[in-house]
Amino acid sequence: MSILQEQEFPQKAFGWAATDTSGHLAPFKFSRRATGEKDVTFKVMYCGICHTDLHSIKKEWGNGIYPTVPGHEIVGIVTDGGHKVEKFKVGDKVGVGPMVWACHSCDNCKSDLENYCPKMIMTYNSIYVDGSVTKGGYSDVMVANEQYVVRIPENLSLDAAAPLRCAGITVYSPMKYFGLREPGMHIGVAGLGGLGHVAVKFGKAWGMKVTVISTSPAKEKEAIEHLGADSFLVSRNQKQIQAAMGTMDGVIDTVSASHPILPLLDLLKAHGKLVMVGLPEKPLELPVFPLGGN
Repeated sequence: MSILQEQEFPQKAFGWAATDTSGHLAPFKFSRRATGEKDVTFKVMYCGICHTDLHSIKKEWGNGIYPTVPGHEIVGIVTDGGHKVEKFKVGDKVGVGPMVWACHSCDNCKSDLENYCPKMIMTYNSIYVDGSVTKGGYSDVMVANEQYVVRIPENLSLDAAAPLRCAGITVYSPMKYFGLREPGMHIGVAGLGGLGHVAVKFGKAWGMKVTVISTSPAKEKEAIEHLGADSFLVSRNQKQIQAAMGTMDGVIDTVSASHPILPLLDLLKAHGKLVMVGLPEKPLELPVFPLGGN
């Protein structure tokens, strides 16, 4: 367990923190830095709960700096901005996602791909440029450089916007990048959790045929009736999987638990795409033969 001495900063803050691997959170008083010349300070109104937060507070991925204030699906209302801030003003609806800094000089940063920067600083559990430990959105106030703050449209409610800062972009980005967003395409969504339900909604909004793949038959009603999915497969039902073999243009795998990959590969058409966005704690087995071609 790693516990650092808390630095004192001008802005008082209150949040919920983990101090050990038990997974329990407790009330926590701390402080945020003063609003810098390019910083935006905002009152946190909502913060989504991502499975990454659960992994982090239990130190299941090996990294962890206690006390940990998690949360990286953060939205709120701007209360202050530095004198060089250009994009935001007091009263704006804004949000912050999983990162708050990058080097701005590597090839990735120069290509607007700061999320691949090897020196990227995460919203919490990282050491910021001033030497402080970053703390996330399970708190009442947030300070971030304006480059890592996004504007929330006025017609989008803040509670609905919060999950888009991580779960939303995590599925939206690969669906867009790999061309899995064309009307009429058939896409499978493995797992119907935080990421999966947003992938279903994006797919339907783009006019795609969407099939949810889950180990839980109890989720079929939610998938079909509430989210608008076209069909539902129980991944352990061999008859259902075999009937759907070779029918999908792509599969977005959002499952964070250990699970077999082969059934998902079998669902793909030739040249179909399997995109892995879940983060299982243990390595998955990847069968190579299904990937081979003549």
